[in-house]
Amino acid sequence: MKLFQPDFLLHGADYNYEQWLDYPEILEEDFRLMRQAQCNVMSIGIFGWAMLEPEEGDFQFDWLDQLMDRLDENGLKAILATPSGAKPVWLAHTYPEIRLVDRNGQRQPQWMRHNHCPTSPIYREKVALINSLLAQRYQHHPALLMWHVSNEYGAHGCHCDLCYAAFRQWLQERYGTLDALNHAWWTTFWSHRYSDWTQIEAVDPSIHALMLDWMRFVNDQVLDFYRAECVPLRELTPETPITTNFMRPNTDLDYWQFAPYVDVVAWDSYPAWHSETDDVAVGVMTGFYQDLHRSYKQRPFLLMESTPSVTNWQGISRPKRPNVHLLSSLQAVAHGSNSVQYFQWRQSRGGQEKFHGAVVSHAGHGRTRVFQDVTDVGQHLAQLADLIPSCNTAEVALIYDLQNEWALELAQLPRSKDKLYQERCIAHYRPFWQMGITVDVIDSVAADFSPYKLLIVPMLYMLREGVAAKMEAFVRQGGTLVVTYLSALVNDSDLAFVGDNPLQSLLGLGVEETDVLFDHNTQAMRPLPDNELGLDGRYPVHHYADIIHLDTARPLAEYENDFYAGQPALAVNEYGDGRAIYLAARPDQRFLTDFYQALSGRLALSRALPTPLPEGVTAQVRRHELSQYLFLMNFQATPQTIDLGQANYQDMLSDQGLTGSLTIPGYGLRILRPQ
Repeated sequence: MKLFQPDFLLHGADYNYEQWLDYPEILEEDFRLMRQAQCNVMSIGIFGWAMLEPEEGDFQFDWLDQLMDRLDENGLKAILATPSGAKPVWLAHTYPEIRLVDRNGQRQPQWMRHNHCPTSPIYREKVALINSLLAQRYQHHPALLMWHVSNEYGAHGCHCDLCYAAFRQWLQERYGTLDALNHAWWTTFWSHRYSDWTQIEAVDPSIHALMLDWMRFVNDQVLDFYRAECVPLRELTPETPITTNFMRPNTDLDYWQFAPYVDVVAWDSYPAWHSETDDVAVGVMTGFYQDLHRSYKQRPFLLMESTPSVTNWQGISRPKRPNVHLLSSLQAVAHGSNSVQYFQWRQSRGGQEKFHGAVVSHAGHGRTRVFQDVTDVGQHLAQLADLIPSCNTAEVALIYDLQNEWALELAQLPRSKDKLYQERCIAHYRPFWQMGITVDVIDSVAADFSPYKLLIVPMLYMLREGVAAKMEAFVRQGGTLVVTYLSALVNDSDLAFVGDNPLQSLLGLGVEETDVLFDHNTQAMRPLPDNELGLDGRYPVHHYADIIHLDTARPLAEYENDFYAGQPALAVNEYGDGRAIYLAARPDQRFLTDFYQALSGRLALSRALPTPLPEGVTAQVRRHELSQYLFLMNFQATPQTIDLGQANYQDMLSDQGLTGSLTIPGYGLRILRPQ
């Protein structure tokens, strides 16, 4: 793996040059507008296979040659894609076996994209050929900056004979024997026991471990396909970095397993601004995703796609209000991105995304508000090149385990409605966002817990092998651990733990029952008088309430209602040099804010600013050696005044000296450097 550290902050877009070959005047205007918008990079060739190989073996690179040359002549770099994300029609019809087979055994027609079988030797052979030709042709081209492998991989499981054979082999390697598999999957339930490997098909949602392993297998097949795509690129262009664009984690792919095989993490961000969710909540959620993508490699990432205006696939997508495009773009930079890139450069005239937003609209000129907003971002990025090597450092980590999310979604619980794993992780993240405290969003298995003071573990339903020992070591060595309800219920194979819960000695308590609440049910928790966190008042509880007994733990809060009124709802256990806190119920956001503010003070966590921030304003810090860059961002529509404390700052964009306080307009931001 290579460290990708460009000399400039990337600013550009997906450029579908091949759609406009019959319009030379538009192509000429594109390059003029790119210079005007201060773009310096374009992602190209993403869906270009049908133009690169219009018929089998008939390769036509002239248009791509011309594009690469024109980019170089205009001072732009190319992020050159491999085209596997959308196969040409002739390929699907000549080799129908490359098309996906659905769970009912029906082979899909040629439609949409990413509908190929990832196991197919023919498809892999064709992809390897086109990738090799691209690498051979452009390996020394001065415009080539990096490889963009395919586009937005997804877990599109194929149920063809090839995939099932590979799945059964994968299972044999995982379990060794059918007896071991039958035990791990608990197949004696409902008489589902297998007597031959060939009987296994991924079509029975009642066997949760089967479906969980199928998701793992599909993930592994897609990862293997990606790695196969990279082989000719690594061999022919060993110095050229490679990435692929991740998405908001809703693809059923485990990006923690992909991250080691990309040179830099890239992702596609499409927040729904001005929607039914208020913009502060959208800002929090987007910050969570950005910190997640930074945390995959603990290094700066790339914002590969965002919209400069609206989408056309979110049901309702409103135009960004004034200042929001700059704010949302530089929010990514604040959380560790070294790029702001868009889908798309120019709106397509036809097809699925012809009404998706673009830098250049169907009007075709640079006089639109959107184009001016993009130009403003380009001007800001050009002034911020000094922060490229900097990154965000955290004392707090929050576990967001993608495979746990798969297992929890499959689980049939006494309350399966509103499990809300991702949403609750974001709820635990929000108080730190509001306080200006950086959070790493980490995996339970791959991550090292030791660098952190505070580790937060919401709803870790599936406790995978080795994780309990890592938590114990973290607390024993002085860390503070927060674990919530619906944690440590099953192992890697979705088998319920028998006997004491694996975290019981660490937490100093046991869970006896879980009350699940209808929306109309009333429950609340009240902190005990003089509790060590200084919590006070009444906090409503929703959806889940564990009924626990304490072994060595001490209560901090108790339930208010029902037959378990007066029993602990929050408890702390001293363990080694640290402490483990168990949150037995799902409280409202106000409790999480008060709770984490109290914990942050007790642990003396570093804040971007020592003074409180107004509601809806966050502060993020990127550091490099002795340099520090403070981003102050206002996600409210109204101006907000921020107390800067006693420190002196320099505005990085205006060179103005600042002290005391400053007022940020609605949806505004400032980037400061401490003096």
